[in-house]
Parts: sequence; structure tokens; C-alpha cells
Amino acid sequence: MAFGKRLRFFRTRKGLTQKQVGEAAGFKGNTSEVRMAQYETEARTPKEPLIRQLSEMYGVSPRAIKVPDIDSELGLMHTLFALEDMYGFRIANIDGALCLRPANTGSVSITMFDLFSKWYEQAEKVHKGEITKEEYDTWRYNFSEADLPGIHVKVTPSQELSDALIRMSKEKGED
Repeated sequence: MAFGKRLRFFRTRKGLTQKQVGEAAGFKGNTSEVRMAQYETEARTPKEPLIRQLSEMYGVSPRAIKVPDIDSELGLMHTLFALEDMYGFRIANIDGALCLRPANTGSVSITMFDLFSKWYEQAEKVHKGEITKEEYDTWRYNFSEADLPGIHVKVTPSQELSDALIRMSKEKGED
């Protein structure tokens, strides 16, 4: 789901209008609704402080709002390819069903298995009626490293990684 659709999804999930959200975010008068409409249609992109403010309003992590482009089959496929590159996911045929699974080796595989296990545990609680769908959604949209003691997942944004590699390259050249 694209960024703007994600904003709209969380706003409507809370039963709020664009005007209510815009005013709570500090926009005045008619600009409140217009500004939120611009964000939801992706005519404008909110800055990080506003994303944090909106995530607090919606009761979700900023990470839940900022998701990769999965609005098209092509965007989804490239997201899946990135998961393969970054985390070692593999496509597998298990009993005739095509599935994504973590690779069988390495610390990333163990971490992903633990993360998937936690996800599966919560999904099963909903299926068995132990928690409500709303409780499950709250868990998903606020998921963080704190939910899994001892497991730390850090994904470095590509620009940050690029800058670090350039810096390292320059430092090696100066030695």
C-alpha cells in the first residue's frame, strides 16, 4: 500500500476526517483538510516530525505508515526481491503451495524465523479467539524490537548505506 493510501487507511480506521486530523496536526481553517488530502493523494509528502505526529494520532508506529511500494504487482515483486537480497528469503514449493521462507542458514535466517514465529503466534491467537482482530492490528501496527528481547533488527536506509560506503572509500584512499 502506497504512503498516501496508508495514511488514509489509518485515518479511516480511527474514524477521523481529514479536517480533524489536519487541525490536530496544527493546520488552520480550510488548509487543514486540503493539506491532509494532499498527503493522502501524494501531491505532497509530510516531513518526518509530522509523520511521527500522525503515527501517534493513529496509535501506530511510524514504520507502519512508511511502507514500500506494494500497490502494483511490479512494486510487490521488487519488494520481494529486496527481501531475498537483504534477508535471504527464498521462494519454495511446499506441498504445491508457493511460499516465501527464510533461508536455512545464517544469523539473519534465525532472526527471521523468530520474527515469523512471533507473528504466527499472534495470528493464531486471533484464529482461536484468544484476542480480537483489533488487538492483533494494534500489535502489528506497533511492532518493534522491544517485542522480541534479544533480537535486534536494524535495516539501514539505502542512502545512509551509500553515504557510509562513500565515506569508507574516501578514508581508505586517504591512508
